[in-house]
Amino acid sequence: MTLWGDVEYTSVRELRGPLAVLEGVEGVGYDEFARITLETGEQRHGLVLEVDRDLAVVQVLEDTTGMDPRGTRVAFTGGPLRIPVGPAWLGRVCNGRGEPVDGGPPVFGRASAPVGGNPLNPVRREPPSEPVLTGVGVVDALTTLVRGQKLPVFSAAGLPHLELAAQIAAQATAGGEPFSVVFAGMGLTHPDASFVRDALEERSATGDLVLLLNTADDPVIERILTPRLALTVAEDLAFTGGRHVLVVMTDMTSYAEALREVSAARGEVPARRAYPGYLYSDLASLYERCGRLRGRTGSVTVLPVLTMPAGDITHPVPDLTGYITEGQIVLSRETHALGVYPPVDALSSLSRLMRKGAGPGRTRADHLDVAAQLLAALARARQVRELADLVGRPALSPADRRHLVFEEAFLRGFVNQPSDASRSLEQTLEDAWQALLTLPRGQLSMLPAALLDEHGAREAPEDQDEVSDLPGEEGTPP
Repeated sequence: MTLWGDVEYTSVRELRGPLAVLEGVEGVGYDEFARITLETGEQRHGLVLEVDRDLAVVQVLEDTTGMDPRGTRVAFTGGPLRIPVGPAWLGRVCNGRGEPVDGGPPVFGRASAPVGGNPLNPVRREPPSEPVLTGVGVVDALTTLVRGQKLPVFSAAGLPHLELAAQIAAQATAGGEPFSVVFAGMGLTHPDASFVRDALEERSATGDLVLLLNTADDPVIERILTPRLALTVAEDLAFTGGRHVLVVMTDMTSYAEALREVSAARGEVPARRAYPGYLYSDLASLYERCGRLRGRTGSVTVLPVLTMPAGDITHPVPDLTGYITEGQIVLSRETHALGVYPPVDALSSLSRLMRKGAGPGRTRADHLDVAAQLLAALARARQVRELADLVGRPALSPADRRHLVFEEAFLRGFVNQPSDASRSLEQTLEDAWQALLTLPRGQLSMLPAALLDEHGAREAPEDQDEVSDLPGEEGTPP
């Protein structure tokens, strides 16, 4: 139980947005937790953002609406905000402050931990080496998620990133080892929050899910707190409970906008696009809390989802996220317009740790070779499409036409899958082979001859002079 200080301050000098400025304080430190009592007896809570001599700036978690500076009392705890941790979080649905919204009792734990987390000693870090299988074929095959990795999803308004995040949270596994998911939603609309609860209901019922939902009408400060609560819970489940934990955080752009709003209220000098100059270090303080520890069986894997305003990948949030994380999964408007789900742009997506978690002994022996050939063939298909726009499709060679057939098979037969269906890695790689076998054997130069023989690759899958199975006019995809 938290022990509150004996001293209560009544010298609230100013209320500014979500901030309260106190004067005459002594012995108060940065990030210290505070209890705020209103004149009506209502209890609120806050965190110290800044201390300057006898002044303290406190961000109020429940906002300052309805507070009267003359009747407000503030007591400081002498330490940072702490929450109970332990397996009692599993199966619970809470708001962004960790308060239950599922009708159950408050969450209690065997111990408490600071929500700011503790830095992991780099010497004790183990390199990621085993996969987290998401059940989404294109992700598992081409941008394999590895335990302990941070791999963001870059999206744009109107694309089904929330559906993809919920699908991954519902389906992800760690090969039969103890596995849990912590889902942190930030700035969600009420329909989106309801969708997430419904999509993850089955996983929650099995006791493998922690759901923290911050909605758009909740206080902005709560949005800053939500991912920190999620990571604190995940760290305990992983490094104390021995579980492999996937933390899905959406939408990090909403989080950054909340950070910008608080920064403006504090009167800080803005940086790029009015975001605070410490946006990079703040995002890093979240993303870098993933990993594996030497001597511990668990791991924390982070999958942040963010929307790029106007689809601009140079926007500060995706730009800085790309510097910190180990790759990205990029969603494409063009692929979405074709009716393909998930609309992943395979050539723009990358998992820098994929070779650590895929291949012989981890997924399948031919996994990395198949992934490399898929990307090479897709890149060639894109070039052929651009060439066809210049010279016309009738002028294309039979091999070039066959690449257009491959592109359609790649999108429709390999990438596309229902949003409520989990695809095994075996099925995914077999679908990949079916797409690749639409190409002549001579075009599959990145695959060993033994593999081509095993899967029956032929020099001419069919008469290349009459490529008739391309959809649309003269082989144009719809």
